[in-house]
Amino acid sequence: MPTTSSDGIRHDGGCRSIWCSQASAPKGRGGAGRMGASDKGMSDMNLRPIPLNDSVSSQMQRMPRTRTKPEMQLRRELHRRGMRFRVNYPKLPGRPDIAFTKLRLAVFVDGCFWHMCPLHSTMPRNNAEWWRIKLLRNVERDREKDDQLSVRGWHVLHIWEHEDTHEAADKVSALVSSLR
Repeated sequence: MPTTSSDGIRHDGGCRSIWCSQASAPKGRGGAGRMGASDKGMSDMNLRPIPLNDSVSSQMQRMPRTRTKPEMQLRRELHRRGMRFRVNYPKLPGRPDIAFTKLRLAVFVDGCFWHMCPLHSTMPRNNAEWWRIKLLRNVERDREKDDQLSVRGWHVLHIWEHEDTHEAADKVSALVSSLR
């Protein structure tokens, strides 16, 4: 049974997810992913803030992990250009949104909120400290994942969700051409 500490943070018994109890963990990513015991940045991964209301809680649970609109648009455009790739490739750190395995190119389509875009990032006012730690950890995890891929000989490209689909596809195409 969840309990609430004096600082307004909910503690859910054995759940290792930052979202909720094991039975109701969201199926989506929203760029946040689930944080496990090996993640740094928060000492007790069972802590999470109390949602502002049921509407906010419901909205956060519906955030998709894969097949986001910007990702799908980029995938369609690359496919239209004749490029073939793996989607959410599980054999690599971070499960790249798009992976060109023969060229060793991993492409991530990052959400502006979840990955702290320098142009569009906003910080929530409710539970601000929790969100600050959470979002900074997302960015730190991105860098760790990039380093792990580089050590394995992979090239990494990050596309922001706000980037024009055709311009993003041009970036990917140019990098693919240079790696061939």
